[in-house]
Amino acid sequence: MTNYSKLLADEFKLDEKRVEATIALIDEGNTIPFIARYRKEVTGSMDDQMLREMDERLSYLRKLDEQKQTVINTITEQGAMTDEIAAALEKAKTLAEVEDIYRPFKPKRKTRASIAKAKGLQPLADALMQQNTGDDPQKLAEAYITDEVADADAALAGARDIIAESISDDASMRATLRSLYRVTAVISSKAAKKDEDSVYSGYYEYSEPVSKIADHRVLALDRGEREGYLKVSVSVDEARAEDMICRKFLKNNSLSAQQVKEAATDAYSRLIHPSMEREVRADLTQKAADGAIKLFSKNLQQLLLQPPIKGKVALGLDPGYRMGCKTAVVDATGKVLDTAVIFPTPEFKRVDEAKRTVKALIKNHGVEIIAIGNGTASKETEIFAADVLHEIDTPVQYMVVSEAGASVYSASKLAAEEFPQFDVNLRSAVSIARRLQDPLAELVKIDPKAVGVGQYQHDMPPAQLNSALDGVVEYCVNTVGVDLNTASAPLLSRVAGISGATAKNIVKYREDAGAFKTRRELLKVAKLGPKAFEQCAGFLRVPGAKNPLDATAVHPESYPAAEKLLELCSLTSADIGTEKAANLPETAKKLGMTKLAEQLNIGVPTLEDMIAELMRPGRDMRDSLPKPLLRTDVMDMKDLKAGMQLTGTVRNVIDFGAFVDIGVHQDGLVHVSQISNKFIRHPSEILKVGDVVTVWVISVDIPKKRIALTMKEPRV
Repeated sequence: MTNYSKLLADEFKLDEKRVEATIALIDEGNTIPFIARYRKEVTGSMDDQMLREMDERLSYLRKLDEQKQTVINTITEQGAMTDEIAAALEKAKTLAEVEDIYRPFKPKRKTRASIAKAKGLQPLADALMQQNTGDDPQKLAEAYITDEVADADAALAGARDIIAESISDDASMRATLRSLYRVTAVISSKAAKKDEDSVYSGYYEYSEPVSKIADHRVLALDRGEREGYLKVSVSVDEARAEDMICRKFLKNNSLSAQQVKEAATDAYSRLIHPSMEREVRADLTQKAADGAIKLFSKNLQQLLLQPPIKGKVALGLDPGYRMGCKTAVVDATGKVLDTAVIFPTPEFKRVDEAKRTVKALIKNHGVEIIAIGNGTASKETEIFAADVLHEIDTPVQYMVVSEAGASVYSASKLAAEEFPQFDVNLRSAVSIARRLQDPLAELVKIDPKAVGVGQYQHDMPPAQLNSALDGVVEYCVNTVGVDLNTASAPLLSRVAGISGATAKNIVKYREDAGAFKTRRELLKVAKLGPKAFEQCAGFLRVPGAKNPLDATAVHPESYPAAEKLLELCSLTSADIGTEKAANLPETAKKLGMTKLAEQLNIGVPTLEDMIAELMRPGRDMRDSLPKPLLRTDVMDMKDLKAGMQLTGTVRNVIDFGAFVDIGVHQDGLVHVSQISNKFIRHPSEILKVGDVVTVWVISVDIPKKRIALTMKEPRV
């Protein structure tokens, strides 16, 4: 039986006992956020990412073992199992290796070799493979002439087909050639149909070593091929590949050996190369997909953890032409106060009316910030908003926010349940306003693929992408924590241990019985049992609860330890979060952290987390991040000049650079070569979504709506 603990410990360079205990926690049905936060003593404080990687690798190893057993059973049933095959399967470390071993025994569709075998030509193929120097292939073949085999040449052709398939199925040969392809193969593309304005024009005459090609170029080639613009191929030194095959299978220069050589050449060109080409392309695509998903996940995490603008009344503007600009005012908690539809673009000749409406909304509801969606008519709406702000005395600022996914959300069943009284367009305005107030709480309602911070996300394997992005959302929600009495069902459903149905039950309970007064009250919610409570309780906050610990990230299982800690430090629960609690680290240090942890019957990591929570209960890690860049004025693309210095917000980080919002509606591109004076392999080494950066304009192409930026300060 495979020792998964040892394999994973060696691979991740971790203590084997820690890994074994972590696997047990996973197998017991504990969630990754719960294990990462509340089982640090068991895991050795592995973080969320490490745990997810280990979980994925564990699943792969188990799948590998399952496939090995399936292959063993199949080969055994065929009566073909040998000690050599069993040993090869035992040593196989990848699914590809297992597939190579299984290939000769795998049921095949009708092939040239299977047809030849059906004609009784296997013995002739075996005789030729002996390569006896005294044999004459023509004479050997004459013995196999039948009604189905016209002559000796036909018999030899059939025998060569059998030999060719045997060579193609040889696992060790494939392993050798696989190494050759990985190291020396070149991927090339040519135009399948020429369109000079196509985004694929740079790939009409293109080639690059497989070992060096960047992930985004692999994805571009794949998409260009799918869309019919490109023909893509993989090549290696054909003579070298054939020579490697011949060295393995040819024994001499006999006439029989010449037949084997001919079969080997055919095996390579007809069977092995097409198979290897597909495999190389598949490997490149999978590697590129892995990289793209990893980058998408990182961007999504940074987007979701953007600092909220708390405690401010917000006005959301969803721009539009024919249907007008939808507006919605929401209070500091996200509750809708008012809505309207205005026509701020000049062609409708209702700008003055629109200004009066917006000014009234600002005055009547005390609007402090404005969120403008970046879709159609966004530029005109931004100019309108800037004009309004110049005409009023109230200090109001605005920000253009990405409305990616807003239309998907506003037309969803979820939005209809949340706002049955509003039409689709007004729901979108509410969502835009709330995105500025609390990006995480609002964006969890939207399919992560629709939030606009990835590259080629629609080309990714759906299951793999969804799993990765769901993990990111889960991490963000549980890292920040959730207010049990204000969170929406979609937000609650992302809390560890809470399903979509249970989240709805929590909201229903809250509506029927009133606000939760304690965490323990969760156990009264339908279908939320002790296991689910264990997983979710620590991530749910009850501000103003009778027990102040209910408003912290201290898990209920650790309340006795927390209360004893307060007592040992001469504090009470009333001191949580006050100046008195600020001395907790110093007091604990004097008492001795290890000794104190033993007294409390907890581990040191849990003690450290507990002290941090008692000092700053329910702290939001987003509060320490730079605040979003708010504006009061607007620029036009025509105002940009080369060398101009601007401040902008990073909207998306991709393999070849980053897109930066500089307040002119069209995001500018900072190419990877323009990010830093020092060499970097990837933009993410320097930049992340939400960063506020200083940039300089390199060039502006108004017809093509392209802005080239640099982060390297120009030399005067």
